[in-house]
Amino acid sequence: MNWFRWALLSGFFAGLTAVLAKIGVAGVDSTLATAIRTSVVLLFTWLLFFTIQSGGNIFALTSRNWLFLVLSGLATGLSWVCYFRALQLGEASRVAPIDKLSVLFAIVFAVLFLKERLTWQHWIGGSLVLIGSIILGLQSK
Repeated sequence: MNWFRWALLSGFFAGLTAVLAKIGVAGVDSTLATAIRTSVVLLFTWLLFFTIQSGGNIFALTSRNWLFLVLSGLATGLSWVCYFRALQLGEASRVAPIDKLSVLFAIVFAVLFLKERLTWQHWIGGSLVLIGSIILGLQSK
């Protein structure tokens, strides 16, 4: 399967996550909810790793790999804590579009740190994401 199909599935499951998390976080401390979710993800991904036997070797990781994977994990954890708190306080249909501003942050960070070049598609698509997020996220009740 190519990257686009994987990305589409990621979006599908992320959308499903918003609804499931909104139901699950009701009446629960958002940090506890995040800890439970993270524990499930941890167990699930290790199960996948050992089941699929993809050939990955944990001992082949460099210190650079470790550093950036740990930093990525910390950023993910912070994102999830903030996301669950936002879901607890707001409507999923308004929280999720604002959360998707991560697309714009990813584009900016890719340019700044990975030296990727922006195309006209990035500018137009990024603008549409921004406009859509604002329209959906800031809608009046």
